[in-house]
Amino acid sequence: MTDQTPPGEPYPPPPPPAGSSGAHEPQSRAYEPAPAPSAPGASYPPPPPPPGGGSYPPPPPPSSGGYAPPPPGPAIRALPTESYTPWFTRVLAFLIDYLPFLVLQGIGWGIMLATQQTSCVTDINQYDVTEYCASQPSMIGQLAQWLLSLAGLAYWVWNYGYRQGTTGSSIGKSVLKFKVVSEATGQPLGFGMSVVRQIAHFVDALICFVGYLFPLWDAKRQTVADKIMTTVCLPI
Repeated sequence: MTDQTPPGEPYPPPPPPAGSSGAHEPQSRAYEPAPAPSAPGASYPPPPPPPGGGSYPPPPPPSSGGYAPPPPGPAIRALPTESYTPWFTRVLAFLIDYLPFLVLQGIGWGIMLATQQTSCVTDINQYDVTEYCASQPSMIGQLAQWLLSLAGLAYWVWNYGYRQGTTGSSIGKSVLKFKVVSEATGQPLGFGMSVVRQIAHFVDALICFVGYLFPLWDAKRQTVADKIMTTVCLPI
């Protein structure tokens, strides 16, 4: 009759295989189970580095079916010199832009001269009678000249600030088909920076107007003001 384990008592551990060192260990040693797999959501250890000390290439971007834009960076940096607007064309555009301002100033001075008031003073002595006459502008002439000067300033701000800042071209530049843009973005400067660029032209004048001649030999045909503001003139 075979031995049976009484109910309620644990089964004895299986005997170790023959030749194993476990035969000399106590039978009460607990059995160590294999490590359980990681729970869902647990992070896996990082993969080993590639041989040679390099790095793995980044994974490809997800396919969206659209056009991938180019990486950001300077828009205009290394164009050939012929791609920029010539100096003579820029001079003609300046003359066209300046003409309305000269017309307004000329009308103002004409009104002031036409309305001058002349006053004479007579100096009488025992030897001679001398008359001195002097002319001075009238109140109407001064007012007309001041208003037309203010209109000329408004034209300058509109033409070089708003128009050139938003479209890249003043009246003269539009006639001669070129524009001034930022070298970094390739876009018009905007109202404020376009006004600042015109003020920066004073630097061209301060160095005996040599700054205006820089486009004759500069690789990008820039004046000193263009270099300060990082702008270039390009044909439309």
